[in-house]
Amino acid sequence: MNSPIRIVLIDDHTLFRESLVRLLSAETGIEVVAHGGTLAEALELLSNNSIDVLLLDYDLGNEFGTELLQELQRRQISTRVLMVTAGMRDSVMFRALNEGLAGVVYKHSGTRQLVEAIQKVAGGEMWLETEIVRSLIANSVQSAEVQASGRNLTDRQRDVLRCVLDGLANKEIAAKMEVSETNVKAVIQELFHKAGVRTRSQLVRIAIEKYSDWLRNDP
Repeated sequence: MNSPIRIVLIDDHTLFRESLVRLLSAETGIEVVAHGGTLAEALELLSNNSIDVLLLDYDLGNEFGTELLQELQRRQISTRVLMVTAGMRDSVMFRALNEGLAGVVYKHSGTRQLVEAIQKVAGGEMWLETEIVRSLIANSVQSAEVQASGRNLTDRQRDVLRCVLDGLANKEIAAKMEVSETNVKAVIQELFHKAGVRTRSQLVRIAIEKYSDWLRNDP
C-alpha cells in the first residue's frame, strides 16, 4: 500500500481553508498534516514535518505566496509547491516557475482537478491548466536573443516539449509517442541542457517564452 501524499495548506481565508481541508481529508491517498494562514506558519510547518506538497495561496493579504519560493530554496526544503489562486499576473507566474513553483490551480477549479494536480505534483510532474499556458504564450515577449537560441530543436524534442506544456507525465508522453519512458526522460534532459535549466518548471517557463521560435518554426 502506497503512503498517502502529505500536504500542508496555507491560505489566509479561514472559511475557504477549513472547507478545503475537510474536502481533501476525505480523499483516499491524501493526508492533510496541518494548515495555516501565513508564510511564517508555512516555514515552521515545512521545517518540522516531512511534507510532499504545499498548497499555497498566492494572495495572503499582507504578503504573497511567491515570496516563499526563494526561501525554500535557500533552506533546501524540497517540498513541492502548488499555488492555489484566484489569479496571478503572467510576469509573476513566469518568475515563480523559474524559482521552482511546481504548478498553479485556480480556486474556481473543481475538487477532482485539484486532487489530480496534487497527485501529479507529488509525483514530480508539473501542473498548469491549459488556459494558463495559453495566456502565458499569448503574453510572452520574444527577444532577439530568444529567437536566435531555439531553432535547433529536433522534431522529437519539439513533440516531447509540446506534451510537457500539455501537462502530461513522462509515462503519458511515452504512451502517446509510442516510445519508452527512458527515451522520454533522455529527451527531457536534452531539453534541460538546451534551455540551460535544471527543473521542469524552469523548462516550461523558457518554452513559453520561446514558444513561437521553438514550436512553430522549422529547425
